[in-house]
Amino acid sequence: MKLLIIIPTYNEIENIQVIIREVFRCVSDNEQCDILIVDDNSPDKSADAVKALQNEYGNRLFLLLREGKKGFASAYIDGYSWGIEKSYDCFLDMDADFSHDPKYIMTMLENIKKYDFVIGSRNINGGKIEGWPFWRHILSKGGSLYSRIILGCPIKDLTGGYNMWRKETIEGIELNTIISEGYSFQIEKKYRAYKKRYKYIEIPIVFKDRAYGISKMSKKIFFEALINVWKIKYI
Repeated sequence: MKLLIIIPTYNEIENIQVIIREVFRCVSDNEQCDILIVDDNSPDKSADAVKALQNEYGNRLFLLLREGKKGFASAYIDGYSWGIEKSYDCFLDMDADFSHDPKYIMTMLENIKKYDFVIGSRNINGGKIEGWPFWRHILSKGGSLYSRIILGCPIKDLTGGYNMWRKETIEGIELNTIISEGYSFQIEKKYRAYKKRYKYIEIPIVFKDRAYGISKMSKKIFFEALINVWKIKYI
C-alpha cells in the first residue's frame, strides 16, 4: 500500500531533519512510504531544513509550505487532500518531535491492510508515556476517559495523535464538515470513524516526551479540546 506520512511543523528546526532521516531508515524496506511536511511558515526556517534534504530523498520527501500559522487541524486536512490527489492509499499522522517513535510505522502498515484505521495507543496493555510530569499523565489519561464517557466511544486512546488511516476512511468521515480546529481534531476523527462503523485496532506504543524544542500543548489548549467534546457529541 502506498503510504503518505504527514508531519505538520511549526518551529521544529531542532527535530525535523533528524525525524525525516529516522523515518526513512525505519521504512527502508518499503519504497512505497513517502513523507509530506506541512509547514506553517515557521520563523525558525524549518522549511529550509526540509528543502536541504529533498535532493537526498528525491521524490519521496515533499514540502507543503503554507503562508502562516493556520493551525493543527487544517494542516492535516490540507495534507490528506494533497495525498488523495496524488493517489496515496493510506495516511499516517505523526509529530516531528520523536514522541511518535518511527519504529512502529511498519507494524501499523501491516495492520492497515486488515483495518480501516490503526491507533497508536498509550492506554492499552504494553502502551505507556515516558518523561511527562505527573500532571500531564493525569490530563492525558483523564482526557481520554472523559471523552470516552461523553461520546460513548470504546476507543482507549481518543486523544492520541499517532494514527494511520485508509484513504477510504478519511474520505468517509467527511473532512469538509469537521468542526475541530485544535487538538480535539484527533478525537473528532476517531469518533466519526467509530460512528460510521469503520473497523479499527489499537496497538501499544511507548510515547516519549520531546527531547528538543518547545511543546505546543498547554493546559489551556487541553481544556479547550475537552470542551469541544460536547460539540463533537452532537455532530
